[in-house]
Order: sequence, then C-alpha cells, then structure tokens
Amino acid sequence: MTTSLERPGANGATVTSATVTSTNFPEGPAGYGFTTEVAARFTANPVPGGTGAGRVVRVDRNLVLVATRGATLHLPYPNGGELPATGDWVWLGANAAGEPAITGILPRHSELSRKRAFDASSEAQVLGANMDIVGVVVPVDRPLTHNRLERTLVAAWDSGATPLVIITKADLADIADDVVGKVILQAAGVEVVTTSAEQGDGLDELLGHLPPGGTLVLLGPSGAGKSTLINALVGTEVQGTGAVRASDGRGKHTTTSRELVPLPGGAVLMDTPGVRGFGLFDADGGMEEMFGDLEELVGQCRFSDCAHGSEPGCAVQAAIADGRLDDRRWASYLKLQRELAALARRHDAAARRAYAREWHQKISAGGKSQRSAERDRYEDAERQRAKRGAKGRGGAAGAGRKDR
Repeated sequence: MTTSLERPGANGATVTSATVTSTNFPEGPAGYGFTTEVAARFTANPVPGGTGAGRVVRVDRNLVLVATRGATLHLPYPNGGELPATGDWVWLGANAAGEPAITGILPRHSELSRKRAFDASSEAQVLGANMDIVGVVVPVDRPLTHNRLERTLVAAWDSGATPLVIITKADLADIADDVVGKVILQAAGVEVVTTSAEQGDGLDELLGHLPPGGTLVLLGPSGAGKSTLINALVGTEVQGTGAVRASDGRGKHTTTSRELVPLPGGAVLMDTPGVRGFGLFDADGGMEEMFGDLEELVGQCRFSDCAHGSEPGCAVQAAIADGRLDDRRWASYLKLQRELAALARRHDAAARRAYAREWHQKISAGGKSQRSAERDRYEDAERQRAKRGAKGRGGAAGAGRKDR
C-alpha cells in the first residue's frame, strides 16, 4: 500500500509531506504531529490487535481523549501496563467486546517528569510525552526567580527534548531589557526568544524553532502569559486568560489540564497548568547540561574528596573568591544535588547503605561516637576513683607504721 502523509497548511490548504510504501502502515492524525518519522516508529513497534494510530490529546480522570486520522475518541484506560500521558502515540484496536480501545503505547522519544507534589513520594509524575521543544516561559512583569529557572531547565534538558526560554510580555519595555539580560546569563547554552503576544512580536521566531510536525510544551507559573501566547500562536482564542494579582504577581490557573493544541502548519502545542514547584525526579543528564562547568571545576580541586570548604587547593572556593563563580549558583547546584541524592536513596537500598557508611566515616573521622565517648568518660571516672582510693589506703597504712 502506498500512503501520502498530509498535514494542514498555514492557510488551511493540505500539504503533502511525504509518501511511504508499506504493507502495514497505519493512518494517523496529521494535525497532531503525525509525520513519516512517527509512522516509521509505529511500523517498528507493532502490537497484537493494533490496527490504527492515534495520539493522546488529554488524559481525564476516567477516560483518555485520543486523536485519530478523522476524529477524536474518548477511550477507557488500557488494561494493565503503562498509563498513557498527554502526547503519547498509541496503537488503536478493539477490546473483547469489540469496542474501540487503546491496545499499546509506543516508546517515548522524550518525557518530561517531575517528582509528585507531596515530598514523601519518590514517584514520577509524567507531565508530557514526545515533545521536541520544552518552552520555559519567563514573564517580565515579576521578579526573576533564578533557582526556579535553573531547576526547570535541568528537568527540560533531562526530558530528551530541547529547552527554549520564552520571555513573555516584552511590550513592557521599561523592564524587559533588564530581564532578558539576566535570563541570557542564567540560561547559558539555552536559546532565548523574546515575545509579545499582544503585539505579535517574536511569534515567527518561536515557531521557527519547531521541526515540521514538532511538539512544543510550555512550562511556567500561573499568570506567566502562556494562555495569551497560545491564543496568539493558534490565531484564535482557544484558552481563557485571567488577570494577575497585583499583590504577589500570581495568576489564576486558567489552564486546568495538559492538552494538545494543533497549530497552523502542522506543529502541535502542549499547554500545561501553571507549575509553581518543580521537584526533580531523575535529572543526572540535565544537571550535566546546566552545571557542566561546575562539575568540570570540581574536578580541578587538589584533592579528589574535596568538600569545597576550607581545604587547600579548592578550585571551587578559588573561583568564588575571584568572581568567576557566583556563590548563589554554587548554592543552587548543591541544593539540587542533595535533592537528587535523597531521591536516589529512597529508590535504591544500596544507595541508602552507602549514605549510612559515608556518615559513619564522617563520625569516625570527626571523633568517637556518643556511646564510645560516654564509655570513655565512665572508664576515666572509674580510674580516677581507683586512684583516689589507692591514695587513701596508702595514707592510712603510712600513719599506722608511724604509730608503731
């Protein structure tokens, strides 16, 4: 069978992107990013009973909204196995009753995850799948939170997608230049796009970062201007917008679920609710991308076990002293490292044992344990009492000899 993949053009016209010849080629939703590359992934990952291709548009409490080539379907969660996430590519077929069903989920080429909101959990919450660009939204009308930006960029790098900083509300020109300069310094190695949805500035540059049929996910706090930006990109009001409180700069959650929104030209946008906190789940690769220079600096210390305090030959402290390293950035790096190490210990019994051994070694190096110190104090007291007793007995014997 020969199949031509089609996607909507910028003016509603149909654009043929490629032609594929295959005996088991599934048809998929071109408006939601179905390309020849995605088709090849379906062909390479067949599942029993899979007859069509779909993409998860939204995950609701009881049903999954899936886009197919010609419609959108509300389908039940698949029985067993991995749960679908917004952006997943899924095989479609029928269940035992002959009803439409999800029969399989394709391996994800990218996945954005964070630790669940309650601190005691070490489970991952998948925010989205199969994104090409993670857009970290930074509004200019509120103070820049450096630690939040670094934390979000670490997670973006670790997702497997490419991070992109999107500055919004740039029409507030009196403060925009200052914010842009700070962001460029903070997000070293990450491209920055400045936009004004109200005036339409920067939108073409933003879309230029997306590959054909690519998916862009937007991350940012409530009130950052994501919904306004989406409406400007789509060309119509598909998202409600809310006012930002003047007291603290926070906005209302106008977006309440993660959902795919088709863009003119075949690209796809994934909107997410405002994210105030971003607990890292597992981000070793992202840490290397964001803080690779610090890890290289650590390797220059004189001692391999340098604690980066008062040790001689510490390259980190030398860099802080001469201004090459910002003390705040070093503190942020250490905080993220501690968070990832704590998460690893909750997952890995071996890591917990190694952590216990490390603290035992620190206690041993710094002095004896409390029990040992108490035992030593007790033995010292016993020796002192024995000495005093011996002196007393010696004095009494001497006095007896003098009397005789």
